[in-house]
Amino acid sequence: MQVVRGTAGYREAADALAVQYEEITFEQVHGDVLHLVPAGPGHVLDVGAGTGRDAAALAARGHRVVAVEPTAELRAHGRRLHAGSGIDWVDAALPDLVLDRPGQRFDAVFATAVWMHLDADERRRAMAVIAALLLPGGRFFVNLRHGPVPDGRHMFEVSADETVALGRANGLRPVHSGERPDLHGRADVRWSNLVLQATE
Repeated sequence: MQVVRGTAGYREAADALAVQYEEITFEQVHGDVLHLVPAGPGHVLDVGAGTGRDAAALAARGHRVVAVEPTAELRAHGRRLHAGSGIDWVDAALPDLVLDRPGQRFDAVFATAVWMHLDADERRRAMAVIAALLLPGGRFFVNLRHGPVPDGRHMFEVSADETVALGRANGLRPVHSGERPDLHGRADVRWSNLVLQATE
Protein backbone atom coordinates (compact mmCIF):
# COMPACT_ATOMS: atom_id res chain seq x y z
CA MET A 1 0.00 0.00 0.00
CA GLN A 2 1.31 3.46 -0.93
CA VAL A 3 2.19 5.62 2.05
CA VAL A 4 1.00 9.20 1.50
CA ARG A 5 3.05 11.40 3.82
CA GLY A 6 0.62 14.29 3.63
CA THR A 7 -2.11 12.22 5.26
CA ALA A 8 -0.15 11.82 8.50
CA GLY A 9 -2.49 12.25 11.45
CA TYR A 10 -5.71 12.20 9.45
CA ARG A 11 -6.61 8.53 9.89
CA GLU A 12 -6.42 8.75 13.67
CA ALA A 13 -8.46 11.97 13.76
CA ALA A 14 -11.00 11.02 11.08
CA ASP A 15 -14.04 10.89 13.36
CA ALA A 16 -13.39 14.33 14.84
CA LEU A 17 -12.43 15.77 11.46
CA ALA A 18 -15.68 14.54 9.92
CA VAL A 19 -17.58 16.73 12.36
CA GLN A 20 -15.20 19.69 11.95
CA TYR A 21 -15.26 19.61 8.14
CA GLU A 22 -19.02 19.36 7.87
CA GLU A 23 -19.81 22.21 10.27
CA ILE A 24 -18.42 24.68 7.70
CA THR A 25 -20.20 24.97 4.36
CA PHE A 26 -18.83 24.99 0.82
CA GLU A 27 -20.25 28.52 0.44
CA GLN A 28 -18.39 29.76 3.53
CA VAL A 29 -15.06 28.29 2.42
CA HIS A 30 -15.30 29.43 -1.21
CA GLY A 31 -17.53 32.48 -0.85
CA ASP A 32 -15.17 34.93 -2.56
CA VAL A 33 -14.73 32.69 -5.62
CA LEU A 34 -18.24 31.29 -6.10
CA HIS A 35 -18.65 33.49 -9.17
CA LEU A 36 -15.75 31.60 -10.79
CA VAL A 37 -17.19 28.12 -10.19
CA PRO A 38 -18.62 26.74 -13.47
CA ALA A 39 -22.30 27.65 -13.62
CA GLY A 40 -23.55 24.92 -15.92
CA PRO A 41 -23.16 21.18 -15.42
CA GLY A 42 -19.51 20.29 -15.81
CA HIS A 43 -16.89 17.74 -14.81
CA VAL A 44 -15.20 18.63 -11.50
CA LEU A 45 -12.31 17.02 -9.59
CA ASP A 46 -12.01 17.51 -5.82
CA VAL A 47 -8.51 16.51 -4.70
CA GLY A 48 -8.13 15.70 -1.01
CA ALA A 49 -11.89 15.68 -0.71
CA GLY A 50 -11.97 14.69 2.96
CA THR A 51 -15.57 13.89 3.88
CA GLY A 52 -16.92 15.16 0.57
CA ARG A 53 -18.43 18.42 1.79
CA ASP A 54 -17.29 20.36 -1.28
CA ALA A 55 -17.84 17.42 -3.63
CA ALA A 56 -21.45 17.06 -2.46
CA ALA A 57 -22.11 20.79 -2.85
CA LEU A 58 -20.68 20.72 -6.37
CA ALA A 59 -22.76 17.65 -7.24
CA ALA A 60 -25.86 19.46 -5.93
CA ARG A 61 -25.06 22.23 -8.43
CA GLY A 62 -25.36 19.69 -11.23
CA HIS A 63 -21.71 18.79 -11.76
CA ARG A 64 -20.27 15.31 -12.27
CA VAL A 65 -17.77 15.07 -9.43
CA VAL A 66 -14.75 12.86 -8.88
CA ALA A 67 -13.63 13.01 -5.25
CA VAL A 68 -10.04 11.94 -4.59
CA GLU A 69 -9.26 11.05 -0.96
CA PRO A 70 -6.34 8.84 0.10
CA THR A 71 -7.49 8.35 3.73
CA ALA A 72 -9.87 5.37 3.84
CA GLU A 73 -11.51 6.52 7.07
CA LEU A 74 -12.43 9.91 5.59
CA ARG A 75 -13.71 8.27 2.40
CA ALA A 76 -15.94 6.05 4.54
CA HIS A 77 -17.37 9.09 6.34
CA GLY A 78 -17.91 10.78 2.98
CA ARG A 79 -19.80 7.85 1.51
CA ARG A 80 -21.98 7.73 4.62
CA LEU A 81 -22.61 11.47 4.96
CA HIS A 82 -23.23 12.09 1.27
CA ALA A 83 -24.81 8.84 0.16
CA GLY A 84 -26.86 9.25 -2.98
CA SER A 85 -25.03 12.39 -4.11
CA GLY A 86 -23.55 10.67 -7.16
CA ILE A 87 -19.92 11.36 -6.16
CA ASP A 88 -17.33 9.08 -7.77
CA TRP A 89 -14.86 8.32 -4.94
CA VAL A 90 -11.24 7.50 -5.83
CA ASP A 91 -8.34 6.37 -3.61
CA ALA A 92 -5.45 8.44 -4.97
CA ALA A 93 -3.24 11.38 -4.03
CA LEU A 94 -1.05 14.15 -5.36
CA PRO A 95 1.56 14.66 -6.66
CA ASP A 96 1.11 11.90 -9.25
CA LEU A 97 -2.68 11.45 -8.95
CA VAL A 98 -3.51 8.30 -10.90
CA LEU A 99 -7.26 8.30 -11.62
CA ASP A 100 -9.44 5.27 -12.30
CA ARG A 101 -10.28 6.49 -15.80
CA PRO A 102 -7.14 7.78 -17.56
CA GLY A 103 -7.67 10.62 -19.98
CA GLN A 104 -10.35 12.38 -17.94
CA ARG A 105 -10.21 16.17 -18.07
CA PHE A 106 -12.08 18.64 -15.94
CA ASP A 107 -13.77 22.04 -16.06
CA ALA A 108 -12.57 22.70 -12.51
CA VAL A 109 -10.16 21.15 -10.03
CA PHE A 110 -10.39 21.93 -6.30
CA ALA A 111 -7.56 21.41 -3.79
CA THR A 112 -8.84 22.74 -0.47
CA ALA A 113 -6.35 22.55 2.42
CA VAL A 114 -4.18 20.13 0.44
CA TRP A 115 -1.34 21.97 -1.28
CA MET A 116 0.62 22.70 1.92
CA HIS A 117 1.03 18.94 2.51
CA LEU A 118 3.34 18.71 -0.52
CA ASP A 119 7.05 19.54 -0.43
CA ALA A 120 8.61 21.80 -3.08
CA ASP A 121 9.38 19.01 -5.55
CA GLU A 122 5.94 17.46 -5.07
CA ARG A 123 4.29 20.84 -5.68
CA ARG A 124 6.14 21.22 -8.98
CA ARG A 125 5.05 17.75 -10.08
CA ALA A 126 1.50 18.26 -8.85
CA MET A 127 1.01 21.54 -10.70
CA ALA A 128 2.00 19.90 -13.98
CA VAL A 129 -0.49 17.09 -13.29
CA ILE A 130 -3.29 19.56 -12.45
CA ALA A 131 -2.61 21.63 -15.57
CA ALA A 132 -2.80 18.51 -17.74
CA LEU A 133 -6.16 17.57 -16.17
CA LEU A 134 -7.83 20.90 -16.95
CA LEU A 135 -9.90 21.46 -20.06
CA PRO A 136 -9.21 24.67 -22.02
CA GLY A 137 -10.46 27.52 -19.84
CA GLY A 138 -10.69 25.18 -16.83
CA ARG A 139 -9.94 26.57 -13.38
CA PHE A 140 -7.83 25.36 -10.46
CA PHE A 141 -9.20 26.41 -7.06
CA VAL A 142 -6.53 26.10 -4.36
CA ASN A 143 -6.63 27.12 -0.69
CA LEU A 144 -3.34 27.52 1.19
CA ARG A 145 -3.11 27.30 4.98
CA HIS A 146 -0.70 29.62 6.82
CA GLY A 147 0.14 29.15 10.48
CA PRO A 148 1.73 26.72 12.93
CA VAL A 149 1.83 23.06 11.93
CA PRO A 150 -0.37 20.87 14.16
CA ASP A 151 1.40 18.06 15.99
CA GLY A 152 1.77 14.92 13.92
CA ARG A 153 1.02 16.59 10.57
CA HIS A 154 3.25 16.69 7.47
CA MET A 155 2.89 20.29 6.32
CA PHE A 156 4.87 23.15 4.78
CA GLU A 157 4.54 26.93 4.57
CA VAL A 158 3.60 27.68 0.95
CA SER A 159 3.14 31.20 -0.38
CA ALA A 160 0.52 32.42 -2.79
CA ASP A 161 3.28 33.97 -4.93
CA GLU A 162 5.06 30.63 -5.35
CA THR A 163 1.79 28.90 -6.25
CA VAL A 164 0.93 31.53 -8.85
CA ALA A 165 4.43 31.26 -10.34
CA LEU A 166 4.15 27.47 -10.54
CA GLY A 167 0.81 27.86 -12.24
CA ARG A 168 2.21 30.32 -14.80
CA ALA A 169 5.06 27.92 -15.55
CA ASN A 170 2.41 25.35 -16.45
CA GLY A 171 0.21 27.62 -18.56
CA LEU A 172 -2.22 28.69 -15.83
CA ARG A 173 -2.89 32.38 -15.22
CA PRO A 174 -4.22 33.80 -11.95
CA VAL A 175 -7.80 35.09 -12.06
CA HIS A 176 -8.26 35.50 -8.30
CA SER A 177 -6.02 35.95 -5.26
CA GLY A 178 -7.37 36.71 -1.80
CA GLU A 179 -7.02 35.96 1.89
CA ARG A 180 -9.43 35.15 4.69
CA PRO A 181 -9.26 34.35 8.40
CA ASP A 182 -9.69 30.82 9.68
CA LEU A 183 -13.34 29.76 9.75
CA HIS A 184 -12.78 27.66 12.87
CA GLY A 185 -11.68 30.70 14.84
CA ARG A 186 -7.97 29.89 15.12
CA ALA A 187 -6.35 33.31 15.48
CA ASP A 188 -2.91 32.09 14.35
CA VAL A 189 -4.21 30.53 11.11
CA ARG A 190 -5.14 32.32 7.90
CA TRP A 191 -5.84 31.16 4.35
CA SER A 192 -4.97 32.25 0.82
CA ASN A 193 -7.60 31.57 -1.85
CA LEU A 194 -6.33 31.32 -5.42
CA VAL A 195 -7.96 30.52 -8.75
CA LEU A 196 -5.71 29.72 -11.72
CA GLN A 197 -7.14 29.31 -15.21
CA ALA A 198 -5.95 27.29 -18.17
CA THR A 199 -5.65 28.91 -21.58
CA GLU A 200 -8.91 28.97 -23.53
